[in-house]
Amino acid sequence: MTKILIINGPNLNNLGKRDSGHYGSITLDEINAAIEKHGSEIGVETSFFQSNHEGGIVDHIQAASSGADGVIINGGALTQVGYSILDALLDSGLSVIEVHISNIHGREEFRRHSVIAPYAVGQIAGFGWRGYIYALEYLAGHIAEAKE
Repeated sequence: MTKILIINGPNLNNLGKRDSGHYGSITLDEINAAIEKHGSEIGVETSFFQSNHEGGIVDHIQAASSGADGVIINGGALTQVGYSILDALLDSGLSVIEVHISNIHGREEFRRHSVIAPYAVGQIAGFGWRGYIYALEYLAGHIAEAKE
């Protein structure tokens, strides 16, 4: 069975309390439940991790990547500066999709830069929590094709 790591960075634990105009009203637990449900429907095992600390994310990628086939990551505010996260993702050798709930390209200039995106299979931004589902669908297919 394909296993995909779902990793969320700083402040995403506060979804449901944050600016609903950008992030909606759904909580991270509700997003994770929807991802897990959809994953089981398409034969994908999902594993979830969230941290407000860059080192915690790096440690998790290093510890969990050997048992995984891919990564969906929303680095939050670390998207622009998380070079150690990028290095851990590159070292893992896994396919990565970057997800953002809000449309980072329609917001402040600093949010538009990602250190991860140039190395990722793709980036999904602006589709709210459903972006994770779209990423899961695509990444599962991408991994299956690579195994053929």
